[in-house]
Amino acid sequence: MAVQTPIKHFLQFSDFTRDEFEYVIERAAVIKRKFKAYEVYHPLVDRTLVMVFEKSSTRTRLSFEAGMHQLGGAAIYLNTRDSQLGRGEPVEDAGQVMSRMCDIIMVRTFGQDIIERFAAHSRVPVINGLTNEHHPCQVLADVFTFHEHRGSIAGKTVAWIGDANNMLYSWLQAAEVFGFHLNVSTPKGYDIDPAMVKTSNYTVFENPSDACAGAHLVNTDVWTSMGYEKENAERLKAFDGFMVDGAKMARAAPDALFMHCLPAHRGEEVAAEVIDGPQSVVWDEAENRLHVQKALIEYLLLGRIEDK
Repeated sequence: MAVQTPIKHFLQFSDFTRDEFEYVIERAAVIKRKFKAYEVYHPLVDRTLVMVFEKSSTRTRLSFEAGMHQLGGAAIYLNTRDSQLGRGEPVEDAGQVMSRMCDIIMVRTFGQDIIERFAAHSRVPVINGLTNEHHPCQVLADVFTFHEHRGSIAGKTVAWIGDANNMLYSWLQAAEVFGFHLNVSTPKGYDIDPAMVKTSNYTVFENPSDACAGAHLVNTDVWTSMGYEKENAERLKAFDGFMVDGAKMARAAPDALFMHCLPAHRGEEVAAEVIDGPQSVVWDEAENRLHVQKALIEYLLLGRIEDK
């Protein structure tokens, strides 16, 4: 039996409580087990997910589209270039119209304000598939992956090596929710914006190697994110010495994991010996986008499920 809940969005990691995340993680494990056992599970028959893309994608589109079909529902892909949004239709109007024709919406766009405005005019749940400021679905998958391999992330130390991007800001919110500590090392000029942080569960290190010391998880991302391609040459110089290599991983805890949200550039932000090495769980991490998002969609549409 499902317990209905009021309309709820997932626009940034702090939108959910720890109790809600623990439930979603538990459900993700159940749904993943069903998937691996080829057990048909269709709780969302006749439900429709609309996916709105303003930024290119591989993992986000595949995981949401395949996931919705696997739950028995349908998924519709919309690119802003091919819709009225690309011709200047107000975001607020799009939220009104789309939410009258479907059951749940995922948006992958640029500014966080765009998705906030869209959700404010939506009659159905809205999920953040990525914005410039936040990437909550990816961090949810990362926390679930850590849980699978090492148990609870509460009380652990996570190292972030790279710029203060959407991944880092979602990790900072996750640290506050789950009660773990974040070691952060960013190049000069690419550091944290204090206005975007509401937690004290982090320490900034000038030396990226020092940030890895004792960490249970080492995490990085590409040096040039989508939308910043013109800065690529400048960033390559600024990030010199920030590649996560074997020496940095050696300073982490003996059983430390390595994660990367992908796509990765071997020889830039991560050495091949690390991403392709025994401590890397990036392929589990990528796959788990599918399972946690299925659990997330189920929760947003049906509330808590007792089925095991």
